[in-house]
Amino acid sequence: MRVLFLHNNFPAQYRHVARHLAEDKANQVIFASHRVPEKIPGVVNVQFKPHRIGKSDTHHYLRNFETAVINGQSVFRLCIKLKKQGFSPDIICSHSGWGNSLYVKDVFPDARLLSYFEWYYHAHGADADFLKDSDVGFDDAGRIRTKNAALLMDLAACDWGQVPTQFQLSQIPDVFHRKLSRLHDGVDTDFFKPNPKASKIIGDLDVSEASEILTYATRGMEPYRGFPEFMRAAALLMKKRPNLHVIVVGEDRVAYGKKLPEGDGWGKRMREELQPDPDRLHFTGHLSYEDYVKVLQISTVQAYLTVPFVLSWSLIESLSCGALIVASDTAPVREIMEHGKNGFLADFFDHEAFAAQIEDVLKSADTLAHIRSAARQTVLDHYAHKDLLPQQLQLIHDVAAGRIPPGNAAAK
Repeated sequence: MRVLFLHNNFPAQYRHVARHLAEDKANQVIFASHRVPEKIPGVVNVQFKPHRIGKSDTHHYLRNFETAVINGQSVFRLCIKLKKQGFSPDIICSHSGWGNSLYVKDVFPDARLLSYFEWYYHAHGADADFLKDSDVGFDDAGRIRTKNAALLMDLAACDWGQVPTQFQLSQIPDVFHRKLSRLHDGVDTDFFKPNPKASKIIGDLDVSEASEILTYATRGMEPYRGFPEFMRAAALLMKKRPNLHVIVVGEDRVAYGKKLPEGDGWGKRMREELQPDPDRLHFTGHLSYEDYVKVLQISTVQAYLTVPFVLSWSLIESLSCGALIVASDTAPVREIMEHGKNGFLADFFDHEAFAAQIEDVLKSADTLAHIRSAARQTVLDHYAHKDLLPQQLQLIHDVAAGRIPPGNAAAK
């Protein structure tokens, strides 16, 4: 089988399926991306670079779509080059939204297209108008609706699609559900696992003497992931609990939502506003996986907040480590967590209530082994990579062969 993977950031969601397909010498696997920071044995990496960026004077509804079209053109040119070199894929696996797969069917009309869909945008009822300072007017609604243009082209053109969670699937118009599978990427439960003996030394940070550790892990520190609410809750707890240390993993940048001016960041803003004890508040920056998993393992309580949006891998990784999690009572979280069963839920907007829930868990942490066990069991039962990888590979084989994936259709 000949497989072409498309993703701006190699290897992302395709790391494991690409590796396993490449292990079979009968397969030819090519991965096209903007950059290649690492190698996977047997996978041929090729790079595509857009010839320009979208213009600032383009209608603001269309700027994202223009960028997607330019991206799609660069992949189109790459596909023509691959075709001239004798490569014609049986299946193309592409992450949708950036425009990578907009024109691949024009070069390879006989190839099957399996698209990975993460988020369909809505002006109301999901992420865009959730935060209290949101002001979604008619102009915003038009812009947000138009952001779906590239994704809609993929929904129409793909032979099949994959969506990781039921909540994310629910955002996509029902008319497309007949050709979508709900199938999560999964996490490595052999790596993300409890370790009572995990070292409390994280790089240059040594919290060996800390009796209570509150952790928070994120790509970027932003309102979409409830960072201001978390910091206000953490500041209250640090005043009440003098032995509590707080560890924040991630970069002081905005990955999702409205950007801040250059040189500004929510980490900087919250420290200036709250003035927490700098000896007990630790910002680690980006960590290696080896250090990141230690943070989850040594955590007394892990906090997770999100607006109704894409669910973070970090929540499932934390559950897999048997962490005691206090999370926001929002739709994507409720899909995986049940209050009092495998974790605890609290109001996203009420930082005092969030702090109170964390404090309750801190006080009773020694009696909550059953919650830790249930957290990990949730992942073992539903999100273990070793169980989901065969399903992902089967999906690729089914779509490549023109078969409707048995038992996978999202529409019931």
